[in-house]
Amino acid sequence: MSYDIAFRFQQALDPSALITLPTALHALNAAIEDCRNAGRPQDSDPAVLLLARHLGAIASQIERPNVDLRRACMDAIANLRRKPALIALAHKGVAYDEPAKKLFHSDGRKALKRLADALRLAEGSYDLRSNKGGIAVSGEVTLHGEEVYVQLSLGSLGRGNEIMFRRVAGRKDYCGDRNHWADIAELMAPDTFAVRIRRELHLSAPDVTPTRLVA
Repeated sequence: MSYDIAFRFQQALDPSALITLPTALHALNAAIEDCRNAGRPQDSDPAVLLLARHLGAIASQIERPNVDLRRACMDAIANLRRKPALIALAHKGVAYDEPAKKLFHSDGRKALKRLADALRLAEGSYDLRSNKGGIAVSGEVTLHGEEVYVQLSLGSLGRGNEIMFRRVAGRKDYCGDRNHWADIAELMAPDTFAVRIRRELHLSAPDVTPTRLVA
């Protein structure tokens, strides 16, 4: 059933509490949502129009010329294009964004495959899998070998901890030793990262078959 409330009109008449871009934008979005719920046209609602103009007024008070802002946007685009997609996705996040999440899992598998090659893991000696999880999380991409377990995910512990790696005793070992953490940027240099993993986990030399303990 349609309903309408007076709050958006009150905010539009006295927006003095809306002094930042985020608060003004939130009020504008809430007013638009109220119109939608009430079945009223959003582009002619007086409260929506006043709140939109208030938002514009706040933005106009930020003393940066449009030409500087446009240049900053173009520089940001160029900078992002120079970076691997995984880096951009780590900063942006992929929750509630299915295309971004699909790209994260696709590029994540490729990155972990390059890491497996850098670790000189033989074909068939490791599993490479991904679990997308629910819409509110990134899910994880996992490399699981005979001695090493590497998992890539976003958003669980904040930036700089996107990669967890630990030593394991075979592909049936899902607990392993203590966790180690790395920034996703390290994954972009797989040879260097592989050296760190081997050093910190005390892995067997690449040309030596790992010793398996039989229970």
